Amino acid sequence: MIDTTDIRSLIGARAYDRVGEKIGKVNQVYVDDRTGRPLWASVDTGLFGTSETFVPLQGAEWDGDDLRIGYEKAFVKDAPRVEADGAISPAEQDRLFQYYDLSGSEYAGEFDFGTTGRDTGTTGHDASGPNTDSAMTRSEEQLHVGTQKVQTGRARLRKYIVTEEQNVTVPVTREEVRLEREPITDANVGQAMDGPDLSEEEHEVVLSEERVVVDKETVPVERVRLDTETVTEDQRVSEEVRKEQIELDEDARR
Repeated sequence: MIDTTDIRSLIGARAYDRVGEKIGKVNQVYVDDRTGRPLWASVDTGLFGTSETFVPLQGAEWDGDDLRIGYEKAFVKDAPRVEADGAISPAEQDRLFQYYDLSGSEYAGEFDFGTTGRDTGTTGHDASGPNTDSAMTRSEEQLHVGTQKVQTGRARLRKYIVTEEQNVTVPVTREEVRLEREPITDANVGQAMDGPDLSEEEHEVVLSEERVVVDKETVPVERVRLDTETVTEDQRVSEEVRKEQIELDEDARR
C-alpha cells in the first residue's frame, strides 16, 4: 500500500502498466487534503512528456524505484484529460471515478484533493501562502518538437505473365525446275549421238526448300528489387505556449 512516506519518492519514478509496459514518468502526486493519503498520480504519457494522464494509486505497487499501475497502458492513455495544474475539481473527480470504475471503493465520497510534486504549493510557488518566502517563481511552457516514424503506405513487387506477338522476317530458299535447251554443236555432238537413235527415257530431279522452324527459350534478362531512400524536408510547426509574467503593483503613498 502506498502511504504518505512514499510521496516524494514517487515523483520522477517510472510508471508501468500491469503487464510491465512502460507508461511514462510520474510527474505529480495528488493527496486527500484531509488525510494526506496519496490517491492519484499524474503521468507523462505523450511524446517528450507533453501530455499528462491521471492514474489511481489504489491497487498500485511501489517497490521503491518503479510504480506498477493496475491497468493496461492503452486504457490509461484514453483516460479523461484533466489539467494537472492544481487541485482536482469535483466535476473532474467524477469523470475520473467513472472512467476507472472507482465507485464503492476508498475513493467514494467527497474529497478535497491537493497536489504535491512539480507544483508543491509551498515555498517559492506564490507569495500568498503562510509558508512562502519573499520571492515569486515565474514559470513558462517550453516547446519541444521531435519526430516520430509512422507507416504511410506499402510497396510490393508482383510478377505476372503477359503475351505479346512478335513479327520476325526470315529468308528461306527453295528449288524450282527450269527447263534449259541447248543446240547441237561440235562440243556436245558426241554426247548427243551416244545412245540409240530413238528411245524412251526419264530423268528425275529432286527439289528441296527451307521451312521456318520456331523454337522458344526462356532466359533471364534483368533483376528487379525494392529499395528505399530517405528524403529530408523542412516542416514548420506552430504551437501556442503560455508563460507567466511578473509585474510590480506598487501602492505607495507619497
